[in-house]
Amino acid sequence: MLFLGFSAGLPLILVLGSLSYWLREAGIDRSTIGYFSWIGLAYAFKWMWSPLVDRLPLPLLTGLLGRRRSWLLASQLTIALALLGMAATDPAQNLSRMAYCALAVAFASATQDIALDAYRIEAVEQRLQGAMAATYQGGYRIAMIVASAGVLWLAASVDATELVYEHAPWRFAYLVMAASMSVGVVTTLLIREPEVVVSAETVQREARARDWLMREGLHGPLLRLAAWLHGAALSPLLDFIRRYRWQAVLLLALIGTYRISDVVMGIMANAFYVDMGYTKDEVATVAKVYGVGMTIAGAVIGGVLTARIGVMKTLFLGALLSSVTNLLFVWLAGRGHDVSGLIFAISADNLSAGIASSAFVAYLSGLTNVAYSATQYALFSSLMLLLPKFIAGFSGVVVDARGYEFFFTGTALLGVPVLALVWLAARAERSR
Repeated sequence: MLFLGFSAGLPLILVLGSLSYWLREAGIDRSTIGYFSWIGLAYAFKWMWSPLVDRLPLPLLTGLLGRRRSWLLASQLTIALALLGMAATDPAQNLSRMAYCALAVAFASATQDIALDAYRIEAVEQRLQGAMAATYQGGYRIAMIVASAGVLWLAASVDATELVYEHAPWRFAYLVMAASMSVGVVTTLLIREPEVVVSAETVQREARARDWLMREGLHGPLLRLAAWLHGAALSPLLDFIRRYRWQAVLLLALIGTYRISDVVMGIMANAFYVDMGYTKDEVATVAKVYGVGMTIAGAVIGGVLTARIGVMKTLFLGALLSSVTNLLFVWLAGRGHDVSGLIFAISADNLSAGIASSAFVAYLSGLTNVAYSATQYALFSSLMLLLPKFIAGFSGVVVDARGYEFFFTGTALLGVPVLALVWLAARAERSR
């Protein structure tokens, strides 16, 4: 899970994090950078093709590797090829082609996430999901260092001067990132396909649905297609509603807004660093290496708190801290170029993000049924990003119109309703 977490985090950060720094340095305006973040909506809509990943075999690969590993390998190879396309593209000269390549990375990366989340849930029993989530987060955070600080260091190492933009340093950095996807490819080839035991109740429910379709007059290929669509696409949603009933609406609202403060704020973070005059080395060292270290520490703390005080209390704490720490960037915006202030703000913000992420992954994993693990987790994680990513697309417009202080204050206020949702979800859980 450490190496697979690395493979999952690398493309995500390259598309939604480091790319914004590259675009800003290439002279792309902040509003366009904000709109570019909508590429990340591929992660928010991955539920649409998750039934295919859950049930559709890939020619040759599925027979050789199994259901989960075949999709992992196919998506990882696609990511590597799309990163090569990004490396070969200068956004200052061809912004459209860069957008297409970045979209391909996001689509393939979202597909990898579907298969990987299903593998993680199916590989071990429920009591070990917290450990799996923590290990996954560790690999993911290492990828954050490589895909953020590593990219900046690589670009800076071959950049003759930071006063004038050049494409060559970024091309070199993204070529190295494409090669780094080999970590995930090799891991996928070495791991074993998980063995899944589907409950008798689930099997019987799908059998009843097939019998009903037959009584309605469907036969042959049409019957098989309808039964497959029911089992792959409709059954996961019905199963979730059947298990949680009216509380399903509350849970989906919580999932859809929990990370809203962090996601909306994060889109403008790299542009903020550039506008405040921080160099590549300063951003790489403080925000990308030291900051990720604090996130990993937060993930460990979150894992311990989840075991000690429970998931819901840790979720509430993570949501509170994620919202409050955004206000530190209001303070930092008023100080200009201040490395010490940046270290303080990054320390608090990333520590809180680690706590929230660790608890949230464990929470989502506990909501799934292993019979539909890929589809249900994809639905949850897609919903988690849909509203935040949509709002984040307007972040550059808000900064241009009102400034960074107003923007960061707004992101902190977005987290207030989340606290109420966590409290209500905790009450609903106690009543079940």
